[in-house]
Amino acid sequence: MKIILLQDEKKLGKKGDIIEASEGYARNYILPKKIGVEATPKNLNDLKLQKANESKIAKEQLDAAKALAEELGTKQVIVTMKAGEGGRVFGAVSSKEIALACKEQHGIELDKKKIVLPESLKSFGSYEVNIKLHPQVTGKLTVKVTEA
Repeated sequence: MKIILLQDEKKLGKKGDIIEASEGYARNYILPKKIGVEATPKNLNDLKLQKANESKIAKEQLDAAKALAEELGTKQVIVTMKAGEGGRVFGAVSSKEIALACKEQHGIELDKKKIVLPESLKSFGSYEVNIKLHPQVTGKLTVKVTEA
């Protein structure tokens, strides 16, 4: 019996896969537990439409990430910090502070977990910071650390 999986199952396959299962296993385990549905023409058509929709959404997300990367390339974020001895920053500039400054100055909301700092920013100056917007897109943002 052909079955379309509705969720990832370790021994069977991933969500959306069409598998061949024995009649008893399908009727007594897969179908009652809602792990999968029978591969009827209607269900196969629904699966095809769902995959087309998912690919369309993935393409839109990729395009949006590319557009945001272009926009971030032209922006500069200024972070002010207190100075210690020798012109060094008290502590270090964190990704949370960069995300907050970006939201305040440009209205662009960034996830602090997606900001990749090259090294800890412990001195004043200008730095290039990478931001992972999408698995295939990485944007660059210029962060300028100034004295308060």
